[in-house]
Amino acid sequence: MAIKDDITVIAGKTTIPATDVETTTTVKHAKTGKVYADETEARDDVNNPATDTTEQDIVRDVSVSVNKLPGIFGGTS
Repeated sequence: MAIKDDITVIAGKTTIPATDVETTTTVKHAKTGKVYADETEARDDVNNPATDTTEQDIVRDVSVSVNKLPGIFGGTS
């Protein structure tokens, strides 16, 4: 299961609300490929003494979908 994030893009000294940017984060076990429902499930697996899962085994893949980039680049006259 993927986790949807609401983020803000900072370009230089300007903060731009990123309403057109959709991110999806997938948390999974690097060795087994198990996909966790959320960060809490991954943390519980790391803290479970019955498993040998360590924090280094947990990977996060972030997918960013940009519909339209805001005008963050300055133009020349």
